[in-house]
Amino acid sequence: MTSRRRDCWAYFSALALAWSVPGLAEAAAAKPAPLVLVVGDSLSAEYGLARGQGWVALLEQRLKEKKMPQAVLNASISGDTTAGGRARLGALLTQHQPSVVIIELGGNDALRGLPLAASHENLTAMTRAAKAAGARVLLLGMQVPPNYGASYGREFAGLFERVAKEEKTALLPFLLKGVADRPDALDWFQPDRIHPLAKAHPFMLDLVWPKLQPLL
Repeated sequence: MTSRRRDCWAYFSALALAWSVPGLAEAAAAKPAPLVLVVGDSLSAEYGLARGQGWVALLEQRLKEKKMPQAVLNASISGDTTAGGRARLGALLTQHQPSVVIIELGGNDALRGLPLAASHENLTAMTRAAKAAGARVLLLGMQVPPNYGASYGREFAGLFERVAKEEKTALLPFLLKGVADRPDALDWFQPDRIHPLAKAHPFMLDLVWPKLQPLL
């Protein structure tokens, strides 16, 4: 037997042995699914909804229906701010190594009257950290009610546009477009007039999907 034939025989013998050992083939073939990490507040954490009704859960269902390989991890916390998200993002990136990070934060900053400069700094830091970890980023923007004043409303909405432009990342300007600005908007919100009803979340997903799909 020639040296080349002996090498080929040894290779295929080793390969056959590996696939014959229980669990070894599965371990060799197993690869972690690409992950979509969602870091948000109550709008993404299914506040006031039954489990599975929020737009993040609906996103996971859509990916499965389309037989796409991505898994979804919803790391959203009701009441969270950009500072809170920034503080916990590093550990999430290290532990889960997502391929896409969706950042849905900022609304609670406005409700608490936190400085816009701090919100900008936090969102920028989160975006840069996700990109440095090898993930693509989608920012989900928010707007405030008219009673906050026209000037503040423009500055707050522009905050997300600034970060997206500066960091060259994807942006959905207003997660509640078509829900909060419709004539019968009150019929689409929970009694607190802040959190959308379950029937609004499919519309929210339909807004997110065209921005997210190119990143998958």
